[in-house]
Amino acid sequence: MSILVNKNTKVIVQGFTGKEATFHAEQCMAYGTNIVGGVTPHKGGQTHLGKPVFDTVADAVKATGADVSLIFVPAFAVGDSVIEAADAGIKLAVVITEHTPVKDMMFAKQYANKKGMKIIGPNCPGIITSEECKLGIMPGFIFKKGCVGLISKSGTLTYEAANQVVQGGYGISTAVGIGGDPIIGLAYKELLSEFQKDDETKAIVMIGEIGGSLEVEAAKFIKENISKPVVAFIAGATAPKGKRMGHAGAIVGSADESAAAKKEALKSYGIHVVDSPALIGEEIQKILG
Repeated sequence: MSILVNKNTKVIVQGFTGKEATFHAEQCMAYGTNIVGGVTPHKGGQTHLGKPVFDTVADAVKATGADVSLIFVPAFAVGDSVIEAADAGIKLAVVITEHTPVKDMMFAKQYANKKGMKIIGPNCPGIITSEECKLGIMPGFIFKKGCVGLISKSGTLTYEAANQVVQGGYGISTAVGIGGDPIIGLAYKELLSEFQKDDETKAIVMIGEIGGSLEVEAAKFIKENISKPVVAFIAGATAPKGKRMGHAGAIVGSADESAAAKKEALKSYGIHVVDSPALIGEEIQKILG
């Protein structure tokens, strides 16, 4: 079991023949991901990385039966690419591109919701189901199959958390990097629900950061809806108020958005909060024993 993707998932890549898409699609295929084709306008009929290229997502879906799209297009094209994927019947779009205009993502997310398409990202490392399917830019060798689900705003902390879990003697069922932009697709609550339903996942690691209210909202949701243990780390403890730190959404706008405030809120809802990512594996050991 896993969430959202597995070894049987049929994937297309939007922006397939571009430099970044080519490099990462090769890495995903080497990991075992079932990429069945790609989309680059005006290059339909060609072959790239041994897979067919199509002019449109609709053509690709019709020919391959794909239901997941990995999006590697320039920032200005993300909104239209997400809408095109939703129109073609794609069920999950994984958007890696950073610097996506906020307004574009607002409209694209609304449209995708109406069409029943889930989105991961933008500005994220993607999703990986250990030893089965990798969609994005995560270093696959870190992820070993196991019973811990992982949700993270940060790319590099996704890898670090996975490594700590593995070093602690456990592994990852599925890891999702949700991205740190102000407007993102699936967030903590939706993914927590997915992990709650997954029989393979016995515990969940949640990596958050300063700015916004997603972590606190997730904490309330966990208290009311999640029976599995959750370990959390909040990045940005030393960040000054009002200064953006890395991600567009990582800015402390009020006292409630600081790392300290979020940690206290999480603890108050019974979540296992650690002060360093280096302690995640140790905490998982204590819980799962």
